[in-house]
Amino acid sequence: MCAEKTVLKDGEHIEPLGNGISVIVSNENRFSTDTILLANFSEPKKHERCIEFGAGCGAISFIWCRNTPPKRIISVELQKQAAEMMQRSVSMNELDERITVMNEDLRTLKGKLPSGSADMIAMNPPYKIGGGGIVNPDQQKRIARHETECTIDDITAAACDLLRFGGRLCLCQRPERLTDVLLSMRNAGIEPKRLRLVQQRKNKAPKLFLVEGKRGARSGGLVTLPTLLIEDDSGNFSEEMIGIYGDYKSGHL
Repeated sequence: MCAEKTVLKDGEHIEPLGNGISVIVSNENRFSTDTILLANFSEPKKHERCIEFGAGCGAISFIWCRNTPPKRIISVELQKQAAEMMQRSVSMNELDERITVMNEDLRTLKGKLPSGSADMIAMNPPYKIGGGGIVNPDQQKRIARHETECTIDDITAAACDLLRFGGRLCLCQRPERLTDVLLSMRNAGIEPKRLRLVQQRKNKAPKLFLVEGKRGARSGGLVTLPTLLIEDDSGNFSEEMIGIYGDYKSGHL
């Protein structure tokens, strides 16, 4: 791995993910617990070709590489600064032969990547509907949090084109967007098949859901998995969360 001083710019630092994998992050492009949960939920198989939409700093792609890396990853990011930062993380981890960073708009990927070529696509999308809520004045944060550059329908349409028959799309979102996401998946030809709610603790309402849909699958048959609890009864991280964090838990739990 390259020395930090050769890869970092002002305002950046290196975040170790465990198992020798690290990622460069900044105040504008970083990751959260939601990102880690989605990376775990969508964990690919070693023979698969995967795409991360809206990659940001690329944490999901790098977490996929932490344990059993998939055959190939394409990380698509709209913002040039974030894509450039992720490319430096790729080189720092010596993963140039496994991860390709594309500075592209997911809405214009048709023809730039082969249709039906992906086994799995994952994205931690903007949580807020365009025009909804308090809009962040920082453009990079606004794009990450609000549907200003892409909607759920844009995501599912792009995924449907790139996924092979039976390929999977994995997303996380806030519970109030559940209907929007499930309908968009089905309308795009990606049938929701696996759903998991995430709660901070037992006496709290769900704060997140994780969903997986399969392209071209028959309607129906959605499996609801046991709720994932972030904390146990004592207010500490649950055993499952500790397992999900993996080696990254050192210094963070």
